[in-house]
Amino acid sequence: TTKGLSTGLPKLDKEEVDVTFVKANGERIKAKAKVGDTLLDTVVNNNIDLEGFGACEGTLTCSTCHLILKPKDFDELPEKPSDEELDMLDLAYDLTDTSRLGCQITLTKSMNGLEVQVPATINDARS
Repeated sequence: TTKGLSTGLPKLDKEEVDVTFVKANGERIKAKAKVGDTLLDTVVNNNIDLEGFGACEGTLTCSTCHLILKPKDFDELPEKPSDEELDMLDLAYDLTDTSRLGCQITLTKSMNGLEVQVPATINDARS
């Protein structure tokens, strides 16, 4: 008999990581996110109630998915912000040196346990 026979089929479900969104009032919202999704996808897929968040649905035209990362996490992001993202961030409220747009941060396995701050005020640059 053959034991441990593998069919070699790829796993259909993606690996998950834990992400915590910290609202301005201190409320902590823990979420499961799929590796390869963006932080905006994570908010949408988990039905997290963040007023006005992600209004342009990730098309880099509104700055409403502005998030603030811890300096260490910001420095370890695999991709630096594009000029388009930086232009949008300039329109965001409560901008910091570690601000990014959630639609531009693609989650990797190494980001498990990521904690991001949600600014108190969201500015929709489209209006």
